This record gives sequence, structure tokens and C-alpha cells, in this order.
Amino acid sequence: MLDSITNIASTSSITLESLLLCTLASIVLGIGVALVHMYRNIYSKNFIVTLALLPAIVQIIITLVNGNLGTGVAVMGAFSLVRFRSIPGGAREIGSIFLAMALGLATGMGHITIAFMFLAIIGAMTLLLNITRFGEQKEEEKELKITIPENLDYEGIFDDLFVKYTNGAELVKVKTTNMGSLYELHYRIILKGSAIEKKFLDELRCRNGNLNIVCGRISSNHSEL
Repeated sequence: MLDSITNIASTSSITLESLLLCTLASIVLGIGVALVHMYRNIYSKNFIVTLALLPAIVQIIITLVNGNLGTGVAVMGAFSLVRFRSIPGGAREIGSIFLAMALGLATGMGHITIAFMFLAIIGAMTLLLNITRFGEQKEEEKELKITIPENLDYEGIFDDLFVKYTNGAELVKVKTTNMGSLYELHYRIILKGSAIEKKFLDELRCRNGNLNIVCGRISSNHSEL
């Protein structure tokens, strides 16, 4: 077995110096991706650590398959399906994962300079687009949950209030609660102004018998891919 390992090492074009250089560059690039991802974002430590190490993992796999890009991508695709398809991820999380994998592919193929240039360009654009108002809605969309008793017909019951206080309202779903004695209506609304929110909620309370009303930002899974 020792002889076979020695033979592989002698016939391979990979040198220890180049392997260490590519791995070090991958780790630096991974930390760069992690820093870009953390900017103005909600994150967990486990995800950031994984993101920082992902380029090095991809790079070592590409190196071990001797630059066979097709084989390396197939292996990494299998790994990503096992882990990342099982947990919902936001659009920015998935974008950071693909960026880290692309950098790992570049360093695994020996294109370290291209990898750093790619990180600089994509990282700068990510920061710039997050600093500016690019892609933001001019009017903030909110999620509204209204609980009503089962004897009320929810079809059109709040339409006049929506016309008065919102620029748009959509009933997303309806579900029963409290053993079927109550309905919970889920809306997405765009208020005409933040100053009128309390008046809007007060009139809704009068209409639904002072049962629970929740109004807030759209949940994070709204931006999932």
C-alpha cells in the first residue's frame, strides 16, 4: 500500500508547494466571501464558518481529480444536494454558496489570480448593491394576520378598510385555529403611510371582535429560492 501511495505521489503533477499555496488562497478567499456575506445581513456562526471553508473544500476535490472539472463538479454537486437542499436558504445565502464554490473551482484549477479578481469584482458589486436602494420596493410590503370568529364570512369583510388605508391587499391563505372555532386570515398589504397603521389596526379590531391581529414585515422565507 505504501508503494502505491509513493507511485501516485511521484506520477502526479501536484507539488506540495502548489497545493499549500492554492489551499491558503482558498481559505483567504473563503474568509473574504464570509465577510461580504456578513455585511448588513442576518447569519449564524455555523454558516459563516462553512462558507469560509467551502472554497478550500472544493479546491482540494478539484486538485485530487487532477483538474478534471466535470468529475469535480459532479462530486461537489452530490455533496451540496445532501446538505443544502435539506434546509431552506435565502437568496443571498445561496448566492454566497455559489460564489464560494466558484472560487474553489478557480483555485483548484490553479487560477489564483483570477479567483482574487473575481472575488474583488463580485464582492464590490455585492456591497455596492446592498448600500444603495437597488432592488428595494418603493413601498414596504407587510404581512397582516387577522383572527375572526367562525360565524363571520371573511370574503370581502375588510375590503372597505383596505381601500381606505392601503395601496394594495391580497389574501394569501386562510386557516382554522382554536379547534376550528376561529379563522386566521393571512394578507399581504402595502400601507399608504406608516402614520396610519394604528388607526388601521383599531378599525380592524372593531370589525373582528377585538381578537388577535398581527402586522409586521414579510417573513424571511419570502426571499427563499
